Amino acid sequence: MDKSTASDVQPGRTLNEFFAASDARVDRWRTLNRAAKALAAGAGTAADKLRKEAAAALEELGPLEDFNGYPGTHLMGQVNERLKEADWNGLARLVQRLSSALLTNSYREQAGDWEADDEGEARTPDVLPPSVGRGQSRRPYFEVLMVSPAERRMWPGIRDTFRRLRREEDRFVYEPVVVGSFEDAVLAVIFNYNLQSIVISDGFAFNSQYAMPGLREAVARNLPAGAGPGMTDMGSALAKVIRMIRPELDVFLMTDRDVAKLAGSEAAADLRRVFYGVEEPMEIHLAIQDGIKDRYDTPYFDNLKNYAARPIGTFHALPIARGKSIFKSNWIRDMGEFYGANLFLAESSATTGGLDSLLEPTGNIKLAQEKAARALGGDRTFFVTNGTSTSNKIVHQALLRPGDIVLIDRDCHKSHHYGIVLAGAQPLYIDAFPITKYSMYGSLAIKPIKEALLQLKAEGKLDRARMLVLTNCTFDGHVANVERTMLECLAIKPDLIFLWDEAWFGFARFSPFLRQRTGMGATAKLREMFKDPEYKKRYEESKGGSNPLPDPAKVRLRVYETDSVHKSMSALRQSSIIVVADQDYHTAEAAFREAIFTHSSTSPNLQLIASIDVARRQMELEGYELVQRAMQLAIEIRREINTHPLISKYFHAATPAEMIPDEYRKSGFADYGTPGKTVADAWKALREDEFFLDPTRITVLCGAAGYDGSQFKALLASDYDIQINKTSRNSVLVQININNTRSDMAHLIKALADMSRAIDKKLAEGGEGAKAAHAARVKSLVEDVPDLPNFSHFHDAFRDEPKSKTSEGHMRAAFYMAYDPDNLEYIKLFDKKIDERLKSGPEMVSAKFVIPYPPGFPIMVPGQVISQETITFMRKLDVKEIHGFDAAKGLELLRHDVLAKRKGKASDR
Repeated sequence: MDKSTASDVQPGRTLNEFFAASDARVDRWRTLNRAAKALAAGAGTAADKLRKEAAAALEELGPLEDFNGYPGTHLMGQVNERLKEADWNGLARLVQRLSSALLTNSYREQAGDWEADDEGEARTPDVLPPSVGRGQSRRPYFEVLMVSPAERRMWPGIRDTFRRLRREEDRFVYEPVVVGSFEDAVLAVIFNYNLQSIVISDGFAFNSQYAMPGLREAVARNLPAGAGPGMTDMGSALAKVIRMIRPELDVFLMTDRDVAKLAGSEAAADLRRVFYGVEEPMEIHLAIQDGIKDRYDTPYFDNLKNYAARPIGTFHALPIARGKSIFKSNWIRDMGEFYGANLFLAESSATTGGLDSLLEPTGNIKLAQEKAARALGGDRTFFVTNGTSTSNKIVHQALLRPGDIVLIDRDCHKSHHYGIVLAGAQPLYIDAFPITKYSMYGSLAIKPIKEALLQLKAEGKLDRARMLVLTNCTFDGHVANVERTMLECLAIKPDLIFLWDEAWFGFARFSPFLRQRTGMGATAKLREMFKDPEYKKRYEESKGGSNPLPDPAKVRLRVYETDSVHKSMSALRQSSIIVVADQDYHTAEAAFREAIFTHSSTSPNLQLIASIDVARRQMELEGYELVQRAMQLAIEIRREINTHPLISKYFHAATPAEMIPDEYRKSGFADYGTPGKTVADAWKALREDEFFLDPTRITVLCGAAGYDGSQFKALLASDYDIQINKTSRNSVLVQININNTRSDMAHLIKALADMSRAIDKKLAEGGEGAKAAHAARVKSLVEDVPDLPNFSHFHDAFRDEPKSKTSEGHMRAAFYMAYDPDNLEYIKLFDKKIDERLKSGPEMVSAKFVIPYPPGFPIMVPGQVISQETITFMRKLDVKEIHGFDAAKGLELLRHDVLAKRKGKASDR
């Protein structure tokens, strides 16, 4: 093969091409299929052109097919032979079958898809869900990568050796894929979604047989010093790189070195098992099967299925358990018909009989949580069935004490604000950077966080700074540089606790691009960094400089991450998880248990627990594939919206350059499909920039169409059956997740095109008057946007040190003062009294959290002094939903005379 034709497997071109490699493969098969059909039908004078087209598609497929088990060398040989012999009918039949099998993934279940003999009755691939089509009894299919030093002519023998080891009692069936070099192994790990296990045999080459400068550059950045064609321990280095890309994969090493010494070394940390030579192929086969079983087993879900199948007599307070009150009913039997019997058979309020207690797990829930910790990169996890709102409150209550100072973004989820109230801690609000033109905030930059910490230190209050709370990623997709944030904060306060609210970002663990920007991903890197002797040298060199590193001898790495499993994985609504990587967890364990008792229901939904367990299984086994496809789909949607000649007149997908100010994008990364930008550029942005934009969260600007966000959302729902969640003054948020398909993309793009045509027609038929009205509406939405209000300060009555330059305050005291109606007064929003008091006093102090939707963040919190900019913003708001505000009553305020009496008192402090 001409190595120059391998450009389709080079991730050195554009980010979209990197994610689209799998679909590009299917597209090449479609091209080959079309050409083969035309040749079989009799192409006449076009035959030569079609033959060349088919040959070109087949040549482009060559490199990718080398990294995949299906169709495999035998079937690919048949395709090449039929093309060479001009057997157009045979070629068309075979290519049609292979193309269909790849498109539907039927080859994972249909043995006939692996046969070259295509005579006989045609079959329709089964694409229905198991509960609709065949039964659920099946053996999941996967592929195993064999990295071998053997000559290529020996590879068929390697594949046959492991095929012959298949047994009827095996729970899974796999196909071996053989490569002969370090770089080809990395290529296969990146592009073959079916891979679940890697078997490395020492002695293989380093360089790929294909031209691949982009990959070589990406791999080189993550290799140990001196790595390359001449390194002696290439097997361990390859295992480390595989862990970096896909940490969920099982990696086995076959070697003729001193296996006892190797197995006990640090180099074996990335290996599931070490084998001596090739003396035990059956043991390797069984180890492969056992590794998959370890990830496939779902302790709680499996036990719940067993429980549902038993003839249980229920004498507890749950009438719907076993479903008899449903299925025997004359009036609500349709509920049972809708949900099916299993839902009710699997219901119980018991924690015995094979089940377990969520509050104090000792059995299968405990095992399920341990597996989730492995999958998500933490030391331990806790399942929560009341949503991440409850997860956040649990962490706050467990770790905070009255009087502790919490550095927090005011634009975070309301559960954090309420959690701080319940804990009695004092919030020190720091404002995120504003994106005024879209009526939204970005994220919290490192500089103001450090300034707040340094000011606390200057005032002798750093010991009270207990926790930093950050949302990552934000609702609108702003992803923090987690590693840099923690490094720079720990240099000031070595024992600061970090709570990363990753409610929207749980899926990122399974992306090699985004993992480094997660709480657990960055924690793993920092743990390795602080153990490295070279880091100690760098620390010593940094002392006394403008940006010192944390002292590794003093650092206490304490990191908590909360994930809404239901938001980005296949779990039922309200399924959440707390992931812990806290080296001092033993000091908080008792308090953590109490917080779980406080906030968790004693009657948790068993189906939610099971769905978290199953979601973990799915992400460990196919999360990489699902997330890669979701990211690719999101990038394609962005491109389609912004390049479509009609849609782009009225709608626009905001780019990273538009969502992140230049000062936080030093790499200059502007968009995902910018011509000339490569995967290496994206890696650089992820590594260096302060913020990165999650491509799956697409802010679609609709102001140019004359729609505000709420109007646009309603129109999409009513006329096009498209559901959208978050809106702003002139945008909506389109979220792409592992559930979305290319059909969904077509649905959205067609809706936008139809809307654009309707606007075009309306303006054309309405004349100058319609155009002028449209322009005025667009101006009001796009240009006449109110400035976003920053947090002002807490009233002196809620401040320990009113003259302090830091802004923390006793929000809990203000919150509970509002419970007494005698402490309250009300002023309507447009009353002149508001303007008079803003000018001459007394200060107006909010009694409540006031949260308009959109934008969905509190513009007032209890105890906050209300500023002119807050009033201006509220008066310009054109939204129907404002939590904490009753327009008929007006602003709910704490009476100034009550505050005057409280001022200076030491109670509650």
